[in-house]
Amino acid sequence: MDGERRTDAGLLTIGAFARASRLSPKALRLYDELGLLTPARVDPVSGYRHYAPAQLARARLVAWLRRLGMPLARIREVCELPPAAAAGAVAAYWERVEADTAARRDLAAFLVDQLSRTREHPDMTEPHTHTALTMRCAALTDRGLVRTAHQDAAYAGPRLLAVADGYGAGGGPAATAAIEQLKTVEETDLTATDPLTALEEAAHRANRAAAPSGDAATGSTLTALLRAGSQLALVHVGDSRAYVLRDSGLFRITHDHSLVQSLVDEGRLTPEEAPGHPQRALLLRSLDGGPAFAPDLQLLQARPGERYLLCTDGLSAVAPSEAVQDVLTAAADPAQAVRDLVALAHAAGAPDNIACVVADMAAAGETAQG
Repeated sequence: MDGERRTDAGLLTIGAFARASRLSPKALRLYDELGLLTPARVDPVSGYRHYAPAQLARARLVAWLRRLGMPLARIREVCELPPAAAAGAVAAYWERVEADTAARRDLAAFLVDQLSRTREHPDMTEPHTHTALTMRCAALTDRGLVRTAHQDAAYAGPRLLAVADGYGAGGGPAATAAIEQLKTVEETDLTATDPLTALEEAAHRANRAAAPSGDAATGSTLTALLRAGSQLALVHVGDSRAYVLRDSGLFRITHDHSLVQSLVDEGRLTPEEAPGHPQRALLLRSLDGGPAFAPDLQLLQARPGERYLLCTDGLSAVAPSEAVQDVLTAAADPAQAVRDLVALAHAAGAPDNIACVVADMAAAGETAQG
């Protein structure tokens, strides 16, 4: 007993340490398991944790960083840095938080705008014949500067916009077949059917068309917009993207179905770390011919003056969103925009195939943007 008391002399119990550090015992146990805050001593019989008073500074830093919302992986890195470097890391993290907050604020404004124009239907829809819009669009694909095969596809038609990014040995044909199936929706009478339903049915046909033949790893992404009056039906699966440019900025209106995006969503990876992750290209959902095909579906309300962009990750993975916004804002028309976006990817090394579609919306009787 005397030896036990001497061993514990000066150490704090987990309860006392929790009160002093303003961390709960549950949090302390988690941080121990993660190697973030290891107890000075663990009783070999009871497993009870004891902490040294000198650990309070690190514990309080962890508590403060958690209050900032910093992911645990980043906190571990900051805690291992000397004070000056840790201060720089916290400043850089908060700068990123402020940028993300600004982006979410703009997204909130986008959603408020969408919701405020709802008049008759609670699901953000209006009768698609209410507002007549015209659409001017252009599509362009490019092999890039590194890949020997070209597996991206794009389409810009009278009512349909689509991009697809194939993968695997049969990825190119899969992407092309998917868009060919989707193009049949332009022949549908959208005055007699719901555009979102028509697009969803076409997407399921595209999934079957992209089914692998002999190569189980073959498939494709798909992101498409179908215009019906002032409505835009969106279907999305994979990590290709859709954006809209309006007066308040550029908004991404799709969410990547990728392993890296799931790690970012869970706080296990930062947005800055995502582009360099070794499994960045691993998809959680795609067109693969399987019965579990479950694309994202949305119905948007378009308005005159908006410019829409659909692109594969050959653009989005290498070009910062600020640069993409600058190109979309400056281009005189969609044809110029897609050329400039491909040039932007080339300036960044173009390690992958590139596909992009740009479309301008204008009220009937008006000239589209540019």
